[in-house]
Amino acid sequence: MRLGLDKVLLNWLLVFAVGWPSQTTAAPEVVVSIKPVHSLIAGVMTGVGAPELLARGARSPHNLHLSPSDVRKLSHADLVFWVGQGLESALAKVLLATVDGSRRVTLISLPGMQLLPLRQGGVWDRHSHAENSDVQDGHATVQLEHEHNAGLEQQVNSHIWLSPVNAGRIVESAAAALSRIDPENAAHYQRNAELMLARIRMMEQELGRQLSPVSGAPYVVFHDAYAYFEHHYGLNAVGSVTVNPEHLPGARSIQRLRSKIKSLNARCVFSEPQFEPGVVRTLLEGSTARGGRLDPLGADIPAGPDAYFLMMEQLAAALVDCLQ
Repeated sequence: MRLGLDKVLLNWLLVFAVGWPSQTTAAPEVVVSIKPVHSLIAGVMTGVGAPELLARGARSPHNLHLSPSDVRKLSHADLVFWVGQGLESALAKVLLATVDGSRRVTLISLPGMQLLPLRQGGVWDRHSHAENSDVQDGHATVQLEHEHNAGLEQQVNSHIWLSPVNAGRIVESAAAALSRIDPENAAHYQRNAELMLARIRMMEQELGRQLSPVSGAPYVVFHDAYAYFEHHYGLNAVGSVTVNPEHLPGARSIQRLRSKIKSLNARCVFSEPQFEPGVVRTLLEGSTARGGRLDPLGADIPAGPDAYFLMMEQLAAALVDCLQ
């Protein structure tokens, strides 16, 4: 596949064109909450150091429990990158109490981040992204001006990394934040960021080509984790099983959704590896829809600079396999 070849070439460029920095000081201690964002930060830090990852394996950021060693990493970190309270409420309680604002990068509050409103569980229409927001050029203009705006953040979809546009914004902000605390390696961070941005653009184009044939096919997701991916690529998710993945729907809600799956002729209902898939099997009973699995975190992918791209490729492949 051309995307794989481009990825290999960019990895070689990262090592040989950029080179290794000549360091006289230790690399910054950087902690990142979730794997996809960790991957983007790791790409910017390549050749200087490696960030620590908090949510390892299939741990869900919605209810992340920190170990004593995790708390120590946070307290010693020069920078902590996290999405925000809407996604990581458990982490927020510790983070806001132990890490001062100058060391926190709250990604959902970054200027220029494209944000979408959180949709309710059940059935959606094709325009539900625009509810309670202004839309210009196909993008919602919900804005979070600072990380303490918890009320508004609860209304915003926090899965921001699934937009290639937002991924690029994360890379740019990481390069700027790292350069601020480690000016000796600022040029290196910037060159790494440029290579990561080029790789994101190539991925964006390739995934658009793959997803185009299934863009109109209706499907149901487990919870509203994929709005940015769907919005960017013009996909047709028609509803979700639940609003909060920690609270499964009752029998009455399941029955209503089963009826809608049939009436909307949904082709697929997707579960997630972080949560119990049994309710999805129940929804599929008596319908012609197929079951699939989407993973917005890349639970089974090794952490590192490649993880973000592999996760996005897996999402696209899972959608195409089930919907075509």
